[in-house]
Amino acid sequence: LEPSCFSGSHGVQHASARENAVPVSARGGARRSPLHGNTGARGNHLYAAVLPPLKSFCQHVNTWAHYAQSPGRMIETHHLVSRLTEDVLQCIVFDSDQANARIIGVEYIVAESVFKKLPEEEKHLWHSHYYEICEGLWVNPGVPEVMQQQELKKLVKTYGKFWNTWQFDRGDLLPLGPPALMLSPQDHPLGRVPCAVLEQRDAGLGIETGEKQEQRETVLVDKEWAATGKDRAADWWMESGTGPLR
Repeated sequence: LEPSCFSGSHGVQHASARENAVPVSARGGARRSPLHGNTGARGNHLYAAVLPPLKSFCQHVNTWAHYAQSPGRMIETHHLVSRLTEDVLQCIVFDSDQANARIIGVEYIVAESVFKKLPEEEKHLWHSHYYEICEGLWVNPGVPEVMQQQELKKLVKTYGKFWNTWQFDRGDLLPLGPPALMLSPQDHPLGRVPCAVLEQRDAGLGIETGEKQEQRETVLVDKEWAATGKDRAADWWMESGTGPLR
């Protein structure tokens, strides 16, 4: 993996679909109170310069994730991605791409070489990205497909670990309870994104998922790796039928 930046789920929930159902006070950034102070103060509002760590989150990914404890329950997500090292990426996950989006969790992404060194039990908490990337579910909004593919070549065989801290899709107005482990879309009855949901996403972004599948077929698809190379300890819910958390 090399540094790169772009400028830029059954029962699926999208933040915009729930917008009117959430009180203004619960919308991220929708209601602000003036803070007074003499450090970095601009008028009556306290502000902060963009911290260096935030400047590295320069890639926007739109995709889906489903709950490990309930695979048929899926949400649409927006990741801001930063490359921590050559083989490790970290993501801040939001429920939308709007100014008042809520931070709903974090995801860590590692290269295949790093994943293979993890203990077997730890691997069960991780998911593969191969299917969602090859199927055109994972997209970088506003970035030409040919540019996306340069990065996707490095990501298609990676693995991710995603903890959801705010289950907005069940109507929570605050982050409640313990974090929920999230998994990636897969070619499984409980892991596929419904066509109607894909069409809604595509219309909003001005893209066609089917077109992306065709464009990625010859560049990213590696059927031999998918059949024999992918570590079966990831996506454990499909292998075991019991889910990664017991």
